[in-house]
Amino acid sequence: MEQIRPFPFIEISGSPVERGRMYGEQARERVRLSSELYREQLGRLGFSREKVVELVENFPPAIRDWAPELVDEMHGIAQGAGLDFTSVFLINARTELLQVARRGLSFKDSEKDGCTGVVVMPKAARDGALIHAQNWDWRAECAETSVVVRVLQEDGPDILMFTEAGGLMRSGFNSNGMTITANYLESDRDYKALGVPLPFIRRKALASPHFAQAIRTIATTPKSGSNNVILSAREGVAIDFECAPDEVFPLYPENGLIVHANHWQSPVALSKLREAGLNNVPDSLYRDLRVREILAEKTGDITAEDVKTALFDTFGAPYAVCRPAIKNEVGNLSATVAMIVCQPDKGLMEVAPLPATNSRFTQYELKMDRGQRAASTARSVA
Repeated sequence: MEQIRPFPFIEISGSPVERGRMYGEQARERVRLSSELYREQLGRLGFSREKVVELVENFPPAIRDWAPELVDEMHGIAQGAGLDFTSVFLINARTELLQVARRGLSFKDSEKDGCTGVVVMPKAARDGALIHAQNWDWRAECAETSVVVRVLQEDGPDILMFTEAGGLMRSGFNSNGMTITANYLESDRDYKALGVPLPFIRRKALASPHFAQAIRTIATTPKSGSNNVILSAREGVAIDFECAPDEVFPLYPENGLIVHANHWQSPVALSKLREAGLNNVPDSLYRDLRVREILAEKTGDITAEDVKTALFDTFGAPYAVCRPAIKNEVGNLSATVAMIVCQPDKGLMEVAPLPATNSRFTQYELKMDRGQRAASTARSVA
């Protein structure tokens, strides 16, 4: 068997356009593959390149006012990769664009962004340091179209992120110690209006210098569809935001853990909206249960290796926490594309591509802002 390659690592810096251009140049082939993956999928739904441009133009122009630096960075990515802007926007709004494209079709495409996310709070960890991790379930081909990017910012904290090439954000943490992961949810409120695409929201939140600002971005930005976002701070705070397009429902750690898969858990949310995703991801009901039970046995002594063990779980295979490549109902290969384990207090991210068949992790590092941590600790002691 051909050895599975680690995700390429790139570093970008400068102004938003300069960052984007560096990104596009260094990851040119993967950015192009990433864009073509979704152009081809939209093509199967009957959307020509001209229709894709029309779809993109339907997004609110206010996105530029909301995050002009991210729009500029996408223009830079397009320049660096030798693509048009629509191609890069497509990568960053592929969830929304695919959902809009499916409207009115006589068949249902069951392909969904899976994921199982977990946070181990400092009191539950052996070394007293927060661990924030995720399995990302999606198209198996994305093992060849994803990258790890270190973003050196002039006007905010630096960021280390795992993402689809050309994407603004998938999972990662910043130099202030905030970490973000996200996973699919679905409700009866979805896609009644177009909002800000999800990668924009995650990236802007992680670019925030303060935890409260990141919360505001996640909690108040209008979205097209439902989504779950877990936000943590290395000092020992974590919140799971179950997001409907127009409302959020926070969940907090229990017994030192947050674990979330792809179904709604908030009793308040379930009293106000209808769960609409279990038809596509029934395995969600036991995936988060399995991870929680495995880690609960070691509460107070949990290590990053224990988190990996939980995320490697194979109960219910192939529809397991760690999913091998299998054909879904529309003929695409679905898999756990990556296992991402973040230890922000150490400035460390470990990533394994296609972990169901590959247990080798590559380490990526980010220099952390120790001054902010020291100030926070001093305030808590005082």
